[in-house]
Amino acid sequence: MERIDKILAAQGRYSRREIKKLVRDGQIAVNGVVITDSSVKIDEFKDTVTLSGEPIALKKHIYIMLNKPQGIVSASESGSERTVIDLVPEPLYRKGLFPAGRLDKDTTGFVLITDDGDFAHRILSPKNHIYKTYLARLEHRIGEAEIKMLENGITLADGTVLKEAKTEIAEDTDTPLVRIMICEGKYHQVKRMFAAAGNRVISLHRQAMGGLMLDASLMLGECREITADELRQLENEK
Repeated sequence: MERIDKILAAQGRYSRREIKKLVRDGQIAVNGVVITDSSVKIDEFKDTVTLSGEPIALKKHIYIMLNKPQGIVSASESGSERTVIDLVPEPLYRKGLFPAGRLDKDTTGFVLITDDGDFAHRILSPKNHIYKTYLARLEHRIGEAEIKMLENGITLADGTVLKEAKTEIAEDTDTPLVRIMICEGKYHQVKRMFAAAGNRVISLHRQAMGGLMLDASLMLGECREITADELRQLENEK
C-alpha cells in the first residue's frame, strides 16, 4: 500500500501539488468513490483510480522503445545537446527515465528507455548474454577470415578484450551490410571490432535487443511503450 499522491506523481503527468488540488476539486476516485484526502493509501495492483471519470493506468515502471536518430545523445542529460529523453512524448514521460545502454551519437536504432534500474542491470550485464543486434554498413568487402576473427573474439592493441560476436553478411555489395550480435556494450565496440578486422563502419543501426526487434513502424525519433509480452521476449532470448 502506498499514498495515492506519491503513486500518481510517479506516473509523471502531475506533481504532488497538482494531485492535491485535483483531490480537493473532487476529480479523483478510488474504486468509484471520490476521495477527499491525498494521503489515502491504495494498492496499485488491485485498486482502480479514475481522474474526471477516466481510468488512470498505475504502473510501477515504464519501458519504452525508441528509434533513435543520428545526432541525439543517449543520456538523461547532456548540457545543451538533445538527448533520447527529450524525444519521449508527454503521455509516456515520467521522472527518473534513462536509456538502458547507450548508442553513439551517430548510431541509429533501438534504445530502451525506462525508470527500472534492476531491469536495466539484468539486460545490460554481459553475464546474462542478452545479445544486441546491429546492422553495420562497411567501407569495403569483408572476407571469411575477418568474419571468423570477429566470431572468435578480439584482443585490441591496448589490451581490451572483446568477446566473440555472431556475424553474418546481410547484403553482399562493395560496401556490405553486416549483421553483428554482441552481448557486451563497451565503448565504440562494434566500430573497434571492425577496425581491428581491417575495415571501417560507415553507418551503424541497432536492430534488436535480445529477441525483441525494433518496431518497423516507428520512424526515426518516434517511440512507444513496450508490452509485457515483449519484455519477456527481450529477456528470454539469450
